Amino acid sequence: MSKITGVLESVYIGSPDKEFAKDPCASLQLELDGIVGDRHRSLARETWKGDKQPQGTKRRNERQWSAVSVEELVAIQQQMGLNESLSAANLGANLCFEGIPNMSQLPRGTILKFPSGAELLVEEYNPPCVEMSAKLASIYSSNSAEPLARGAFSRAAKFCRGLVGVVEVAGVINAGDEVRVQFYQPPLWLARLMKLEEDS
Repeated sequence: MSKITGVLESVYIGSPDKEFAKDPCASLQLELDGIVGDRHRSLARETWKGDKQPQGTKRRNERQWSAVSVEELVAIQQQMGLNESLSAANLGANLCFEGIPNMSQLPRGTILKFPSGAELLVEEYNPPCVEMSAKLASIYSSNSAEPLARGAFSRAAKFCRGLVGVVEVAGVINAGDEVRVQFYQPPLWLARLMKLEEDS
């Protein structure tokens, strides 16, 4: 598979007193339990209604960071017919990338590598939620001057909402950093076993 590189266009941090929106900053300090100072920093979290486990279950936090892309934000904006740019900060994203085609479709296990040595691991697609869609409908206006439907964002972002994941290797990441995309590769021992199986 061909190598993909992109740019970390902007970074954001979410203080505990804000429900959705995050604040722009120049850099983020990544630790193994998440982004220092961000409200989603933790090794574990409680599940919510509609999650994989019953609501209130304590489980591993697979959502230490969230990411969107410039290209997909433009596509959502156009689909919604907004009269201004859709902000990564208003979507509650920590990271906004540019130059990674179809970023929301990166598979689980993909590694995002940064110049500092920091690495982020993609866990899963981040589907749009009803609450976020309703919040954005109260912030943005359409080109037609008609009020946005509460579900407009959910429909427009159905397949391009972005990703969530965890910190694989601690370090500092900065707005403007180049990022290298490494798709999941089976460990060497497993690759050797698979090769032996094929040759037998």
